[in-house]
Amino acid sequence: MKTILVPYDFSTQAGFALNFATKLAEKTKNKLELLHVIELPTPTSFSSFGEAGGMSSETANIFMIELIDKRKKQMAELEETYKDAAFQFETKMVFGNPFAGIAKEIVDADADIVVMGSKGSSGIEEVLIGSNTEKVVRNAACPVLTIKSAILPDEIQQIVFASDFNEVPSNVVERLKASLAVIDATLHLVKINTPSMFEHSRVSTQKMEAFTKEFNLQVSSMKIYNAPSEEEGIVDYADDIKADMIAMATTGRTGFLHLLTGSIAEDVVNSAIRPVWTMKAKK
Repeated sequence: MKTILVPYDFSTQAGFALNFATKLAEKTKNKLELLHVIELPTPTSFSSFGEAGGMSSETANIFMIELIDKRKKQMAELEETYKDAAFQFETKMVFGNPFAGIAKEIVDADADIVVMGSKGSSGIEEVLIGSNTEKVVRNAACPVLTIKSAILPDEIQQIVFASDFNEVPSNVVERLKASLAVIDATLHLVKINTPSMFEHSRVSTQKMEAFTKEFNLQVSSMKIYNAPSEEEGIVDYADDIKADMIAMATTGRTGFLHLLTGSIAEDVVNSAIRPVWTMKAKK
């Protein structure tokens, strides 16, 4: 790992992500960068009467100035908190679209993993949820770990990797293996059988066995799990075995068939209560 990037909006879930990331940084001795994106009002957000969301442009400007000042102080407090940490800690505040800001920083910082908080599909009031989280999961060139509740790396003992095990991209598996090595967790494989995407158990088993052999993986179990949909099956199986994390590949909705589709990964990120590790498959 080089840099652990934590998009941070000062929500409770972002705090969970930061706590996880700091412990991860302690293990790896990598730099941790905390990124805060402030979305500025655009001219089109103002009506012909100079209002935006019920505020005059002058009021909105005053509010934005106060918000920026508040965030600068909060970022300085975080820097003070981690100034003597066993890893390099940096903060960065940028302005603009949250997803665009995160995407740019992933490239600029050469991030090895993004750890971000999310409320999932039920939350709409925080910056880093819903569509922004889904866009990061879909497009990031590095692994993305979404976290919804308090958990630390040492508490992750069992990871479920869900796939259809067709042409598994090596970039995904190698990064997954690196993550497994850092947190020292055991791996469980699952293939979800649905009524519309049914596959004979013998065929699925052969694919999983070939997968473990090709990538020299040690796995604790291989399971073919029947469910109405892939999303339900993945979430339910992880719940059944009390897994601590779900891992998946996402294709970024490019239209080609690799593993599970991007939309399924995003659905699982939204619905799962567990941390979800995703990695975009290379074409």
